[in-house]
Amino acid sequence: MALAGHEEQIVLKDPLATDIFSKGQVLNNTYEVLGVLGRGGTGEVYLARNQISERNVAIKALNAQFSGQSEYVELMKREEQMRSILNDAVVRYSDCSRSDDGHVFLVMDYVDGISLSDLMEQRRLEDRELLIVAHRVLEGLVATHAQGIVHRDLSPDNIILRAGEPEQATIIDFGIAKDTAAGARTIVGKQFAGKYEYAAPEQLDGDADFRADLYALGASLLAVKRREVPEVGTNPGEVVRFKARPLDTSGLESPLKDLIEWLAAPDLRNRPRDATEALEKLDSWLKPFSGKAAGKQKEKTGGRGGMIAAGLLVAVAAGGVSLWQGGAFDALFPPPLPHAEPYRLSAGKNGATPHLSGNAPDEAAAQTLSAAFGEAAGGAAPEGALTLATGLPFEGWTEEVATLLTSLSPLESWDLEVSGNTARLTGLAPSTPARDALRDAISGRDSALAVSAELLAGPERLQASALDRVLAGHADCGPLEQLDGDGVTYALFETVTITGDISDEAVAEAMRADLSPAIGDRKLRIETRTLNEDLCAIRSVMPNTPAGPVSIWLGDGGTGKPVLTGVYRTGENPVAEIQLPADVADASLWVMVVDNTGKVFHILPNMNAEETSVDALGVVENGIRKIRVLWPISSLTEDPTRLAVQVTEGDYGKSEVVAILSREPLFDIRRPRDESVASVAEALAETLEGREGVVLGVASRIIDARP
Repeated sequence: MALAGHEEQIVLKDPLATDIFSKGQVLNNTYEVLGVLGRGGTGEVYLARNQISERNVAIKALNAQFSGQSEYVELMKREEQMRSILNDAVVRYSDCSRSDDGHVFLVMDYVDGISLSDLMEQRRLEDRELLIVAHRVLEGLVATHAQGIVHRDLSPDNIILRAGEPEQATIIDFGIAKDTAAGARTIVGKQFAGKYEYAAPEQLDGDADFRADLYALGASLLAVKRREVPEVGTNPGEVVRFKARPLDTSGLESPLKDLIEWLAAPDLRNRPRDATEALEKLDSWLKPFSGKAAGKQKEKTGGRGGMIAAGLLVAVAAGGVSLWQGGAFDALFPPPLPHAEPYRLSAGKNGATPHLSGNAPDEAAAQTLSAAFGEAAGGAAPEGALTLATGLPFEGWTEEVATLLTSLSPLESWDLEVSGNTARLTGLAPSTPARDALRDAISGRDSALAVSAELLAGPERLQASALDRVLAGHADCGPLEQLDGDGVTYALFETVTITGDISDEAVAEAMRADLSPAIGDRKLRIETRTLNEDLCAIRSVMPNTPAGPVSIWLGDGGTGKPVLTGVYRTGENPVAEIQLPADVADASLWVMVVDNTGKVFHILPNMNAEETSVDALGVVENGIRKIRVLWPISSLTEDPTRLAVQVTEGDYGKSEVVAILSREPLFDIRRPRDESVASVAEALAETLEGREGVVLGVASRIIDARP
């Protein structure tokens, strides 16, 4: 079964009744399953399409029985931690979730290419191709190790060549789904995770630092070169003995032989300190003669050319063959520059150590590119990072790449891969406007260098407090708050939820417009409630005090049942009760109703009930003091001085019951039965000035009268 409509057909497995997901199924309202890429004993890998971005993704899913086992879930979580890594040599992860039926699944970029394990079955790879693969994988390991992540299961299965090109080797991890098909034993548990065939000796004891990945890379290169999976033994003893011996590299040529022996040394102390050291050493092995030695030699021989020439003639006459074979003439007659195909440049600022490697046509071009890299990365380029070579794709290539590099300086992190006349950029901008500006600049270029850019908008970590000023600027009906609290830090792709009350929907739209550029690639959810201007006028002068010990209960006067929503229909009788702990004493209570007619009704105290001391109000039941302020209409026969309301036809809208608990009475005298919103707002602002500490708590509830 093949999926058409792509550069190459994607081969999918035939569906089975036992598959975890089925074709056409949509996960998390986003990912439409297209088919099965691979199956294994613990799970499956699916090709899916993101219905929002319309891009293909790969989904790794654990079977239900393994989704409940912490060891397997921990391996999935370890992969998902790589979500922050933006490097073209590492597959990008975007989500880790659980389906409705309990299957844990991981979402990552779909890498369209062939694995080294499949490629080695088709043909033998040349040393040059394997060295390019090694260079590319080491670049990816530099990025992952910088984030403290050890792969632990690197193998030919988990290295994919995009479009079959060694220059686009990408590290993935489909190990769980390919246990059976690959024939390699992926072991999962508290003591060991990896494949015996490629695991470092120390992994057998449960130890694995960054150098374990280097061993696995060396073992993988040897397996691919020989086109055979290592025979490590059939029992634990044989495996231990095999791992204690150096790998058999007989018949291999340098520098591939030297690289494998160094990476896969049984004693980890004899391996590179880290991926960066291995990468730099590989660069030095691959770097051809740059011409510097010839320049130095010319300086030393200047002024004595005749004598040296004569000496050389004598030397040749006496033993020219041995001198030639020994390379003694190399310094005077340097070889021509090698031809690079494709001409490439790899650079990045992702982690503590920026990296640069690739080709340049001459020293001046190398200096131009290094200077541009330094500006983009915020530090000097490594010494001798670029290899001189012929094969420049087009005139002006150096200047185009240098200009592109320089434009990356605003990015927090980035990776750039240039191959011939194409470039692939991934990066994280500090904000949405910065991302959009760079994206527009790249798309508006008139250049022979074709650039594809995948840019995220940051910041990478967003402090909730960074949004306080924006929220304060739109708070026209009381404070606006973040659902997760002011101390939270949002990662990329998380959701920022704003709650509170506003006076108009236009406020929500303006707030969205101001917040969106600041939050970058995160979801924004505004869950505000729109109140009328009168309610907001009172809220604007209310002290920003939590409810504290006071709360308001709303109920139905006809049934006596609570009304949690606060919604009342025509003919219904809203009742309200102020509740606070019985041990609250020596405090004063003031209650008002801000009506939908533009008036404020003072219901405690009022002309028939002037008492405000909580000690003398209400009744105590089960440790709670209950103070009824709006009564059932039926109770007026018992006491006609009680206050009762009923929703009448046409009298619809939102009113608010507000209760303020204070250490002492808010006002020296009782307010009138009703007054305007403006009058109450002015009186509140005046009485609270300099007395903010007198308020113990503020509670409010909306009565929403509807037809």
